[in-house]
Amino acid sequence: MNNYRLPPGQTGLPVIGESLSFLFDPHFIEKRYCQYGSIFRTQIIGRPAVFMIGSEAVEFVLSSHMDHFSWREGWPDNFKLLLGESLFVQDGEEHRKNRRLIMPAMHGTALDSYFGAMETLTQQYLQKWQQKGELVWYEEFKHLTFDIASQLLLGTNTGAEAARLSQLFTTLTDGLFAVNPLRFPGTKLGKAIAARNQILHYLTQVVKERQENPTKDALSLLVQARDEDGSRMSDRELIAQAMLLLFAGHETTTAMLTWLCLELALHPEVLQRARDEQFELASQELSLEQLGKMPYLDQVLAEVERLHPPVAGGFRGVVKPFEFHGYYVPAGWMVSYSIKLTHQLPEIYPKPQHFDPDRFSPQRQEHKQRSYSLIGFGGGPRICIGIAFAKMEMKIIAAHLLRNYEWKLLPNQNLEDTRFPTSRPKDGLRVQFQKLN
Repeated sequence: MNNYRLPPGQTGLPVIGESLSFLFDPHFIEKRYCQYGSIFRTQIIGRPAVFMIGSEAVEFVLSSHMDHFSWREGWPDNFKLLLGESLFVQDGEEHRKNRRLIMPAMHGTALDSYFGAMETLTQQYLQKWQQKGELVWYEEFKHLTFDIASQLLLGTNTGAEAARLSQLFTTLTDGLFAVNPLRFPGTKLGKAIAARNQILHYLTQVVKERQENPTKDALSLLVQARDEDGSRMSDRELIAQAMLLLFAGHETTTAMLTWLCLELALHPEVLQRARDEQFELASQELSLEQLGKMPYLDQVLAEVERLHPPVAGGFRGVVKPFEFHGYYVPAGWMVSYSIKLTHQLPEIYPKPQHFDPDRFSPQRQEHKQRSYSLIGFGGGPRICIGIAFAKMEMKIIAAHLLRNYEWKLLPNQNLEDTRFPTSRPKDGLRVQFQKLN
């Protein structure tokens, strides 16, 4: 051990380390990156940890040396406690097997079959927003994306029950980064556990219904899925995967849609170009085929993903010691790779604070200069399994907004980025919303 050089950094206070700075200082990683470079050590959430920044570091964690890392051992205990033993925290063969079983429900013909319901729900919400006139968009997008996830992923009807569940998920999500580890009723974590229990009770009933009466949703496909040896998921596994589908199926999409609409409002020239692209297509009804003919909207969404990734980074547990840039990291430590800061490195993206969809144009393609430099959905063999579902959903919603509606930001609101549990404008984006003249 004497021959090994640990990464530079500091461990902070006894026991809590630098946890408070990590949670409450939005520039925690940036400051230390400027001081130490692409790898530094600290202590957060009761563990020695290293942060790794930049496309080379991210590729190391997500792809080339992924066998050195464990998802289960990396994420804070609250995640496992609240989200269960789903695909999210599984490793090795268990993860590969379950990913194979889930994949058909999120791609190909299953995805095609979701288009109509996604569009119908979107249009219902747009009409409702038009009647409202003024709204807090983050909350509204959360209800819309939750309804879409409920209907298409679980086969459950939208309405009052979905609204109740959406609120339960908000309470659960608030507990993911709860600083106080106490589980007493009334604490953030205590409330989150109570919400989780209600969600699990509901999902247990839904799984039973799908087993008895499969429909065309993702959960029904999982219920019927068989591995090569003919084995299927147990009830417990189905409930855990259903929990993950519902959570991941609305939380991050909500964040990206909110930032998309804010950036379009702040950049009228980008908004007009995006509208013009839609107007060229609008002589025909929106279709799955049309979604593939929106290169500028693709650029805008990529720039939203770069500048406002819904999740700022990922965690892994070190199960095999490794060296990176001459520094040694022991087994048992935690690694966090930074999505947000990697997206803002000027050597990858010049003028990184500037919202510029043209950086993803065929002429520039800044994200292709180095691999693993656009990682809002992760990367490598464990890239987000719902990426195609999320992108289709966002394009349907964006296309209808651009073709038929306009919105103005209401005054006196705080639009600063709130990072936990997912990135969003602090006041939720208050707008005036109306039909396009």
